[in-house]
Amino acid sequence: MEWSQVRVVASKEFRDRIRNRWVVAVALIFSLFSVAIAYFGSAQQGAVGFRGIDVTIASLVSLVIYLVPLIALILGYDAVVGEKERGSLELLLAMPITRFEILLGKFTGLSAALACSTVIGFGAGVLLLADQLGARDIYHYLGFVFSAILMGMAFLSLSLLVSVLAADRIRASGVAIGLWFFFVLIFDLLVMGMLVMSQGALGSGLFGTLLMLNPADIFRLLNIFSSEQVQNMYGLATVMPQNLTNPAVLIGIMLMWIVTPFIIAHWRFK
Repeated sequence: MEWSQVRVVASKEFRDRIRNRWVVAVALIFSLFSVAIAYFGSAQQGAVGFRGIDVTIASLVSLVIYLVPLIALILGYDAVVGEKERGSLELLLAMPITRFEILLGKFTGLSAALACSTVIGFGAGVLLLADQLGARDIYHYLGFVFSAILMGMAFLSLSLLVSVLAADRIRASGVAIGLWFFFVLIFDLLVMGMLVMSQGALGSGLFGTLLMLNPADIFRLLNIFSSEQVQNMYGLATVMPQNLTNPAVLIGIMLMWIVTPFIIAHWRFK
């Protein structure tokens, strides 16, 4: 594999997102929401103002679970099928570059654009709170941003798989939106429904394993079990098996969510 080939494709994908101001728009959205939630996230409890990084991250987690998967799926759903419809894919494949290098270049460039907008957006938001944060708070916040990037890459990998499998952009967009509805809105309802119908027979091991089938839930768990205060807010500490609350294990499973769809997409693309 020629890494220079991958770098050329990745650079093009990243420059395209910079040129159409996609990175700037997403970064602005993230920064506005992070500042708003930091100061007004506790308004329902009758309090306004920054109340600590743990409370802020707990509120941001719920927002990020909705926004980042949607942005990632929209970002990558036409990466391959869009090139095919425009006729540029045949020209690209006629050049001395492998399909794996094309796919990896696209994934790398799109991941860089997503990571850049996430870091800039949430970084700009936390700068306004810098005088109220200690070293431990900054470390916790950086971990939250890192986990958000990993979740975005997992959904970006899924969107590339959709782009390879879809016959046209319209179907690809429909499947991408369907995946967002399933993983973000429907999946947890199904798991909770199974938990209620089983009347407690669904053990914590099976419950935790089911949550590993959703990268959005893995992201939530990564941030819940990084703080005892957030654990108490969500109440999951008593139902999750101990081995699935280890950040290293959760990150490993998230990496599998990034790699596995990409491998399947490459196999189909070949």
